[in-house]
Amino acid sequence: MGIQRVESITYSVEDVSESVRFFEDLGLTLVESDHTGAVFETLVKQTVHLRTEPDSALPPPVEPAPTVREVVWGVDTPDELERLVGRLAVDRPVRRTDDGTYHTYDETGFGLGLTLARPDGFEPDEPRPRNTMGHITRRNTVLETVGQVRPLRICHVALNIPKQGHQEAIDFYLDRLGFVATDVVKPMGTFMRCEDDEEQHNFLLCHRPDRAGMNHIALEVPGFDDVIEGANHMIERGWLESRRLGRHTIGSNVFRFVHAPCGGRVEYAADMDRVDSSYGTRVHETAPPHHIWTLRTSRENR
Repeated sequence: MGIQRVESITYSVEDVSESVRFFEDLGLTLVESDHTGAVFETLVKQTVHLRTEPDSALPPPVEPAPTVREVVWGVDTPDELERLVGRLAVDRPVRRTDDGTYHTYDETGFGLGLTLARPDGFEPDEPRPRNTMGHITRRNTVLETVGQVRPLRICHVALNIPKQGHQEAIDFYLDRLGFVATDVVKPMGTFMRCEDDEEQHNFLLCHRPDRAGMNHIALEVPGFDDVIEGANHMIERGWLESRRLGRHTIGSNVFRFVHAPCGGRVEYAADMDRVDSSYGTRVHETAPPHHIWTLRTSRENR
């Protein structure tokens, strides 16, 4: 037991109103907002914090704003939280705030926090029924639009790290915090999961030749329709898609990506692989294809 999930993400932003509109369009719940920042929640009570004012309590950003400033991970018990904090404090300052969160930084310089996880018992609805020959789950019922997509949770975070020193950056999370490597893609990065989670990955450290920065966060939605309709809605609202509909090779999830005004991108994701300890760690000497399939049309050849 130990780290259970992403608990919160903090971004430095330049325009609060633009980022607020973005996350409202994505389907997160606005908790509070003023001219200096805002807070959003997922359905399982993870939080996204937007801030315009420099926060001296956080380490300097690894790249110019807008960008991520801190990722806080939720831990299952007070004893386990204290144990992990002790492992961090061996060689770096760790500060505790009044809300019970411990703040420090990782080997790359990203803000890193630990706190008690606060799941509230939310149970998602049954998956949308689907029909195929021999397996009928929807009869005499006509499907309609899913409406406003409501992401269930932040299922993973992906950060860019410089290629030089990347193994030390990865080992920090594996050795100090108990993450489990699921897929090691030697030319590209390491996918890892929280020790007690079945998601194929909750975290990705992606090598870049000479820079660190935000890559993306992924929001799990109930199904295929939500991925398509959610990103369609974002495009209708004026946001730019950064990667068209597809299904990843590693993780197998259906995806669509949208550029985010807070830095990096946001992914709508559904139907990711679930794994257990028997999955082990898969090492790829060369990078597998990015996707199993991606949307193509004959119009591309005209």
